[in-house]
Order: sequence, then structure tokens, then C-alpha cells
Amino acid sequence: MEKSKERLQILEKINELEKKKMFDVDVEDDPETIELKPNKVDYLNKKLKSKIATFFANIMGKRFFEKMIKSKQMIIKDVVGIENFERVNGGAIITCNHFNACDNYAVYKAIQPYLKGKKLYKVIREGNFTNFPNPIGFFFRHCNTLPLSSNMETMKNFMKAVSVLLKRGEKILIYPEQGMWWNYKKPRPCKNGAYNLAVINNVPIVPIFITMEDSDVIDKDGFFVQKYTVNIMPVIYPDKSLSKKDNIEFLKNENYRLCKDKYEEFYNIPLTYNN
Repeated sequence: MEKSKERLQILEKINELEKKKMFDVDVEDDPETIELKPNKVDYLNKKLKSKIATFFANIMGKRFFEKMIKSKQMIIKDVVGIENFERVNGGAIITCNHFNACDNYAVYKAIQPYLKGKKLYKVIREGNFTNFPNPIGFFFRHCNTLPLSSNMETMKNFMKAVSVLLKRGEKILIYPEQGMWWNYKKPRPCKNGAYNLAVINNVPIVPIFITMEDSDVIDKDGFFVQKYTVNIMPVIYPDKSLSKKDNIEFLKNENYRLCKDKYEEFYNIPLTYNN
């Protein structure tokens, strides 16, 4: 089967960005970002219409992903280290490498039996919430998502909502690498956001690094569907003896180190980037 020209172009773009060490640049042709105003998002689902939309969005979203799993268009081979997640009491920030639109469901599928009635919330980019066409846009707006915003008042509401959810014991998934790099297997340097939230709210980081292998199934773009191993690594707790700035650096660097070590262990090669 001939490989998709669009996917090949994305892989080439990723290769060029890696050479330039521009690890946080988006490579997908996502919709234009429209500013998210405070009155356009109900972070804590206080409105009845938000509750109803979330109820149906989660049902439909789960059916969609489970259909992908059944048809082997998404394959979760293994979950390693679930005991690390089980040790967490209360709210936590979950971090994960971002390489596919479905990787958040792989995380959810791995931890769902151990959520103890709590939910997994996902931090998403502003444009995915404000300007993605339906039906995908409906899922982005209502599947327990927490959109970022370029509007300062909206971000104040975001920060308040994150604090409420974490105090409630919920888990929040953040992609600290920022942009999605399709099928990219290496860990990328992390941005500060996830660790800033962890320090402010005094909650741990649960680092997840998903590794991949070719399956024997070809996807619609002519590439092998990847078999995922969801690696849940040791939990990282903020160090109360450090300043806020140093704590953020500590959490961020330790998260990256754990991902690097897991990459080298799983693929049995040293982590290097193209020059």
C-alpha cells in the first residue's frame, strides 16, 4: 500500500525540526486558534447543558476508541508499572509523550480500573477547543477537557478549576512536550507548565512514557499500526525544601530523565537527536 504523502511530509518536518532542536513546534495542520473567552468555557461543568454534553461525549468517545481497538487500528500491547499509579493518593498531574491523537485514551485505558471513581481530565490547546469542526470538535469541548487560552481572564479561571479538581482528587493529563509529533518515539524536552501546576497545588507528577513497536496491521495511511506499551514510571513529588523555580526545574528534569532511561531500556539504544 502506498504511503500517504501528507504523513511522509509530516515525518520530514519532524526530522527537520529535530535537527533545529525546535521540539515544541506543531507539525500538524491544525485549525487556526481563536481566542477562548471566559464565557465560552465551563471548566467545572456547573451548567446543566455542559453536564449533558459531557455525558454523551464521553459515551460516544469511548465507543469510538473501543471500535478502533477492536479493529486493531489502535493496539495497547501492555501496561507496565501500574503499581506506581496505585500508590498515589489524591490529585495528581499525569504527563505523557504526545505522538498520536489517540494516546490520551491509551493512558485512560491503562489507569481507568484504578481511578476509584475519579476522572481523567485532559489539558488541550486553545484552537482544538474553539475552532475544531464537529464531530471531533464536540469531543474536544466536552470529553473532560481543560483548554488553555491566550485570554488572561480565561486562564485565571483555568488555574482556579485545576486547583479545585486536584483538591477533589482528580487526575489531570498534560503533554509537557507541547505539540504532537506523529509516531515520534524519542522523549522531547519538557515545558514548565505541568510542573508549575504541580508545585502550586503541591501534588505529584505521574510520568508516563509510551513506547511503540510495529504491528502486522497497516493503517489507512500505509504505515504499520503501532503497538503501545504504557510505561507508568515512579511518581515524582515536589521537594518542599526547594524554591518554586528550583522545584519546577527539579520535576521537569526528573521527568525527562525517567523518560530517557525508559527509552534507552526499551529500544536498547542511547538517546541521540539528529544534527
